[in-house]
Amino acid sequence: MAKLFGPANRRKDMALLRAKRKAALRPGTWSAGRGAAMLAVLMVGSSYDPPKSQGLTDFMQGALLMTAAAFCFAIMNVLVRLAAEELDPLQIAFLRNFFALAFMLPLVAKAGQAGFKTERLGLHIWRAVVGLGAMTIWFAAVTLVPLGEAVALNFTLPLFATAGAAIFLAEKVGPRRWAATALGFIGMLVILRPGFAEISVATALPIIAAVFMATSVLIVKVLARTESPTVIVLYMNLIMTPLSLIPALFVWRWPSWEVWLWVALLGLIASVAHLAMTRSYKKADASAVLPFDYARLPFVAVLGYFIFDETVDLWTWVGAAIIAAAVLYIAHRETLRGQQQATAPTSKSPQAP
Repeated sequence: MAKLFGPANRRKDMALLRAKRKAALRPGTWSAGRGAAMLAVLMVGSSYDPPKSQGLTDFMQGALLMTAAAFCFAIMNVLVRLAAEELDPLQIAFLRNFFALAFMLPLVAKAGQAGFKTERLGLHIWRAVVGLGAMTIWFAAVTLVPLGEAVALNFTLPLFATAGAAIFLAEKVGPRRWAATALGFIGMLVILRPGFAEISVATALPIIAAVFMATSVLIVKVLARTESPTVIVLYMNLIMTPLSLIPALFVWRWPSWEVWLWVALLGLIASVAHLAMTRSYKKADASAVLPFDYARLPFVAVLGYFIFDETVDLWTWVGAAIIAAAVLYIAHRETLRGQQQATAPTSKSPQAP
């Protein structure tokens, strides 16, 4: 992994990108101070839980929180790209985990010994290993691939998770959801356009990252049968931080003060993003708020244009729309199936496929 993403082998790939980004970064457009101020406002807003007295329904609150999470994830991608001007993705992954864990220490203290009780330590370790692989590959993808294209291709994550759940967890997936999954992969091909556009190893990285992320989702599904969400999150951060230090040492470089700021904000915003997403799912059904997660693409498109002078082509928008439609339909069918299972003792209606 270190050889694949090490500075020596990435130098040629990064040279043109650096020149383009530096030309796009006009003086005064993205200073550390302005970035910190904007991100501070974002963090306060995304962690805010509006009371019902303000007239917001649970759905509206969930939608706002999911949109805030999508914006946080878009900002994270920008911060990874900025930090990659100096650091290898392996080191960025460790620093992201280190600062995320530091910001989670109050949660660790609050959980106490009860927060560490588990009978599935081995599975927690596997989840951390897979999660670290997903994170490192994704950070490399964000470094080497235009942000909009990387995010659009990464939308395939639920498609891989659906197929994996059927194959490895023996979950029932009916013909409608299989058809939607196939449609989603057609959307991926629309973005890649094999035979019409060059497909490189870098282009494949967002898809490989999606496979690793889907595997992590499946492991979490198994853990959730016996473990609380707090235990799952705590062990992920506690194991992933020292685990990510090992490969980072092979490519370690001391960052500049500006990059220290980027990676610290990266860890903080990662925590805020997951907090906002978790609260969103508590406010409303996943199928209701999931459409707002796809705001990541327009957010990234705008940020990529103004900060890195990148544009998202028409085929990427078309392919992303196809993937989003497929995933939303899958989420809708899963919601119907869950509702039918919940009413199974009093209803004999067939389950949604």
